Parts: sequence; C-alpha cells; structure tokens
Amino acid sequence: MTSSNPAISSGAAKPGTAGANLNLSKEGWYTETSSLWPGQGLSLQVDEVLFQDRSDFQDVCVLRNKAFGTVLLLDGVIQCTDRDEFSYQEMITHLPLCALQADPTKVLVVGGGDGGVLREVARHQSVQEIHIAEIDGMVPKVAKKFFPQMAIGFDDPRVTVDITDGIKFVKEAAEGTYDAIIVDSSDPVGPAEVLFQKDFFEAMHRALKPGGVVCTQAESMWLHMDIIKELARMCHEVFTNGTVQYAFTTIPTYPSGQIGFMICSKQSQGPLDPRHPKRPAPEAAAGSKHGPLRYYSSEVHSAAFVLPKFAKEALSQHLTF
Repeated sequence: MTSSNPAISSGAAKPGTAGANLNLSKEGWYTETSSLWPGQGLSLQVDEVLFQDRSDFQDVCVLRNKAFGTVLLLDGVIQCTDRDEFSYQEMITHLPLCALQADPTKVLVVGGGDGGVLREVARHQSVQEIHIAEIDGMVPKVAKKFFPQMAIGFDDPRVTVDITDGIKFVKEAAEGTYDAIIVDSSDPVGPAEVLFQKDFFEAMHRALKPGGVVCTQAESMWLHMDIIKELARMCHEVFTNGTVQYAFTTIPTYPSGQIGFMICSKQSQGPLDPRHPKRPAPEAAAGSKHGPLRYYSSEVHSAAFVLPKFAKEALSQHLTF
C-alpha cells in the first residue's frame, strides 16, 4: 500500500535483507544500511548466524555478536539486541502507562512480536487484559527461541495473542475499549508502512477510552525530522483537544543512537499531559522473572520530553507545549 503522506512514502525506501548486508561486509562484519539513513551504517562483527529465513512478510535473521549478544534483524534492519533492548521496551511502555490518570486495566500492543513490550506491560498489576496484534507469526516463534528474556511476555496469563493485521484488529475493536495502545512498529517500510497512516490513527482514537493514550515508535530526530513533523501534524488533526507529544530514548544499536515516541491522548475531562508521570514506576512483583527496571524512572520520564532546541523548534506547531 502506498501512503498518502509524502514524507512517509514506499518510494522513499525499500525493504532490505540480512543477506545483502552480509555480502557488503568484510571479514565477518554485518553492516546495516538503508536509504532511510543514507551515507551511514552500523557495523557489528558476526560471531554466528543463528537463523535466517523469509516469512510471508519480511526477511528475518538472528545473529550473535560479542558486544551486543543476540541480534534480531527484520528486512536487514536491527530491531533489538540482548544488551540494549530494555531502553526501548521500557520507555515505549511506561511513558504512556505511567502518564495515565487512572490505573490501566486493558492494553493493546500492535506489533511487538518479540514480546518485550508485553513483558513491560505485565509489570503493571492493575492491567487485567493485554492484547497483542502481530502480523508476522514467525517473529514470536523466533523470539521465543532466541530472545527468551523478551518473549517471557507471552507467558503472562493476561496476554491474548492475535496473529493478524494490526490495523484490521484496531478497526474491528469496539469503541472505547483500551486504556492504552502501544504501537511497536519497525520503520515505515514494508509491512509497517500502514502503521504510519492517518486512518490507522483515527481507528486507534476510536478504540481508546476517554483519557486513554497512544504511544507509537516515531523515528529519530537526527535522521527523520520530516517524517516526525508529518506524523505530529497528522496526530494533531486526529487527537483534537487532546495532547500530542514527542519523547525519546537512547539506544546504541538504532540509527543515530536515539529513537522517538509519539504520545497522543484522547480528551476526557481535561487534556492529559504525558510529560509528567501520574503513577510510580512499576516494581517487579515478588517471585517475578522480569527483574528490576534498568532504564525507566519517574525522573527519566519527565526528561524524555525535553527536546534539543532544533527539534523543539521544528515540532513547535504540532506538539502541545
């Protein structure tokens, strides 16, 4: 499907493969390259290729590297590694959930087939139902085999897994179903492209309860400001009278070492300000296998919304300051 958004166009970037980038590398190194970040690439030494196949939707590969452990690649792009995955999983989850005025009870994850967001949502004891809509059934299978520390999220009895098109799932949800929707998508290329389109955000707005919040992966302010600006403008149109904010986390294996989140709230009695946590960071329950939080804290929550001057100026027309 071709996006109507000129900044998020299937013609701007094409899905890659792990094999192509392995062929580019020398002496056992993998170099991640993409037209979404031209002129640069992250190189990791490959100790072993653990898995490589093509699903119905994308190229799937798992590598082992001395510095970062096990590495998951989708269409040739690094999605997560043992060493730094927690900085992304914790922030995309706890930024929205801890910003809610009331304890969340029902949460939807779109994408997130590695299970990391499920693991983090499960820390919130108030949550009674966790739904995940993941389009590619190969990703959970691979995660359960090679990334058990993330795939543990699938073991929670509150989790219901649907291997289906995320946008279809959201459109079919009853109005006002979810306290929070977390969209753990890859870049707007291939199967994830539809997750950056306006009709998907309109469907999420409908599926949210009043006062609910959406948090979606929103690219790097160093590399993709045009995409972020267009996404913020679109969200501002959809979440009328609500709030739209951009926050970020640091993660060394993502392009530029930074990735952002667009956080949008649906109006209730008054607009929710996601920049300030209303609920404390969740603690691991006694006997939990999840372990303690390693990145997120209430202080980091507030700091994540403090943007450098160039980013704040670029987004000032579309964010709620």
